[in-house]
Amino acid sequence: MNVSMSSGVNNTASTGQVSNIIRQTIKQKLEALVPAWNGRVQDIPAPGEVLAGPCAVIAFAEEVPKSAWAGYRRIIKISPYARPEDGGAEQVEAWSAALMEGLHQVRLEDEEGGAFTCIYLGSSDCDRVDASSGLVTRSLRFGVYVPETVEYTQAGATDSWMAALQGWTRTQLGQEWSIYGDVWPGGYKAKSILWRLTGCSTTTTGTSALEIRKQWIGHVLAANVADVRQTVTHLVEQLAVQPRIALTDTDGTRYVTVDEVSADLQADAYLNGQIRLTLQQRIRRPGTDVPLIREIHHSKGIE
Repeated sequence: MNVSMSSGVNNTASTGQVSNIIRQTIKQKLEALVPAWNGRVQDIPAPGEVLAGPCAVIAFAEEVPKSAWAGYRRIIKISPYARPEDGGAEQVEAWSAALMEGLHQVRLEDEEGGAFTCIYLGSSDCDRVDASSGLVTRSLRFGVYVPETVEYTQAGATDSWMAALQGWTRTQLGQEWSIYGDVWPGGYKAKSILWRLTGCSTTTTGTSALEIRKQWIGHVLAANVADVRQTVTHLVEQLAVQPRIALTDTDGTRYVTVDEVSADLQADAYLNGQIRLTLQQRIRRPGTDVPLIREIHHSKGIE
């Protein structure tokens, strides 16, 4: 019981520390995105405190279940405030557009080298006038995704298909790209590819063969939208032109074949991935090498 309680306290403290680091990093980013705030990016004001001048308020909202590959997720609300004489709702609209462009699907890095990604989730309410200050404001919701801070190991170490796909990708893109398997690691790099295995099926082919199919999703993440589009397109084209990928951990040369590949350039890079890939391989069914007739018995006839 004592161990369990201690573990809970440690987890709470760890989550609070992560939240503080994220908060400070986002504040610095907001100050850079909107110089007109003159660094006035603050937490929720205390009771009775009145906001003065153009500024932004950041608040942490609900925590939602993390996905298996994206890691810890937290909802934050960012509220820009503008004076009516400075444009009011029109100014809030302009600042909101700047925040969406500057934060949506953007990888941020804290002072300790940890990385996280912001995803714009929409506005949580309509424009309103703050009763105490008279400033016009609107709340914008962002999801903040932080990968698990665990030591990254190649997911393909026990999966020859994953290892082959990662190796093929590295050959296509070069060493400037980081290639990951199954989950985003802590401290993932700005130019990254993540391959995730999402499904597997087998089909009997004739009497002696099995066809194995595996479905993959590819995530292409980069700071520049043009780099993302070019890289996604290049990978899809090369998978179509070179439809065989060699398996590297087997005796002799064996291959997996590209059965189907497609890309959605509008898909979210961090969460959903842009590339859909199906690989297949045909193998001999176990036991099919056994002769159909193993023994023949005969008698000499009736005496």
